[in-house]
Amino acid sequence: MGTANCDLASAEDLQSVTATSYRNSASESRTAHTGRRSNRETPTVTAIRRAAPSVVNLHGQKTIRQTAASMAGASGDLARQVNGMGTGVVIDQRGYVVTNYHVVEDVYEINVTLHDGSTTTAELVASDPSNDLALVKLRGAGPYPTIPRGHSDDLMVGEPVIAIGNAFGYVHTSTTGIISALHRDIPVNETQSYRDLIQTSAGINPGNSGGPLLNIDGEIIGVNVAVRVGAQQIAFAIPIDQVLDTVTEMVNRHNDRRFVIGLQGQSYREGGLQVVDLIDGGSAQRGGLKPGDRIMKVDQDRINSPLQYALSVLDATPGDELRVEFQRGNETYETFVSTVPSMQNSSDPTAALAWQVIGVAVRPAGDAFTRRMNSQMQTNYRGGLVVTDVRPGSAADEQSIRVGDVLLGIHSWQTSSLADLAEILNHPEIRQGPNAKFYIVRRDQTLYGHMQLAVQSSSKRR
Repeated sequence: MGTANCDLASAEDLQSVTATSYRNSASESRTAHTGRRSNRETPTVTAIRRAAPSVVNLHGQKTIRQTAASMAGASGDLARQVNGMGTGVVIDQRGYVVTNYHVVEDVYEINVTLHDGSTTTAELVASDPSNDLALVKLRGAGPYPTIPRGHSDDLMVGEPVIAIGNAFGYVHTSTTGIISALHRDIPVNETQSYRDLIQTSAGINPGNSGGPLLNIDGEIIGVNVAVRVGAQQIAFAIPIDQVLDTVTEMVNRHNDRRFVIGLQGQSYREGGLQVVDLIDGGSAQRGGLKPGDRIMKVDQDRINSPLQYALSVLDATPGDELRVEFQRGNETYETFVSTVPSMQNSSDPTAALAWQVIGVAVRPAGDAFTRRMNSQMQTNYRGGLVVTDVRPGSAADEQSIRVGDVLLGIHSWQTSSLADLAEILNHPEIRQGPNAKFYIVRRDQTLYGHMQLAVQSSSKRR
């Protein structure tokens, strides 16, 4: 079986496309004029109208590599630039959007078109490549309309479904179909496969990836992910219950890398997050929380699920104090818990030093990423470290280093790997906290600047 992710189309595919945005003002005007609901306003129309404002269209340029070994006289890899595109759904009014990982993978800048036609950009917050899911954050004040959520544990073969997406660049395209089958396991290649997918007959095309599959009530029941190559009316979506579980784990891992609160919770049928375990001596325990308590609010956010709790602390920074409202028995209490910087007790000394001295969390760029970067920029860098988080108030923050930048070097040394970074941070000259020159790649440019590194205490030896 051949399957294809449905996020990419070449510039040639889009030559004749004029992107337009869905409008319902004419229908609303007719309803107001006649004073009654038109028979044309079917449940499908109502469902689309309910969900469409929370659907966003994602655009960005990425490099696609093709092996040239089979071409006469060719060797190595060939690279071409394509205009990647896909779809996302807003799950939180602050602008957190769920999409497929393959939509935003290796995209330098994520450009977004909202339902009303306005544009903005987004940054990658967390991802899970194995499950092909990612969370991005829209830049802007919000609040943004959020997608109504359904469930995927009671789906029925034959029930009508609707897909909305950026099909071939036609933004907010809606198609209809039925659920054709459930629990499909779909291999993609030797290293990746999708599990327990929804099969649907709704029309899915390049650009639909990451968009919602809706039930007839306008609730999201899945995230569209792939089509069967060469077939018609065979497409697949990740069930929404699986999506929300994966995104919750992604956000929790992201939060845990930044700070520790010291509690584990689970959903509760009557709402809130029920505390099931506490870290001894953690800030949640010090704040007076006990197993069995139900967290109802964090700051101003009402908590109704583990995902809502994870998102509610996502905007916090290490050292913040969060106001927590919780129930114990029939009583409601309030306390404050601190976000203790997790790097203080990190088992990785290099990560701890990078967080303390520079103010960044990083991961190796990897060979494939480095090849694409060099191909696009016509450079021959040996590698680099992709910035995954920046500590507020740090040297990196003061120099406007961003998530997604690639750190190439500090002072006169290259940061091609984590081992390079470890050697640099433990160098006697760096330990004194100099004003050091740094080099980064942002999009298709190599930039440099100077930052005042933090002094390391003499007790911190390698």
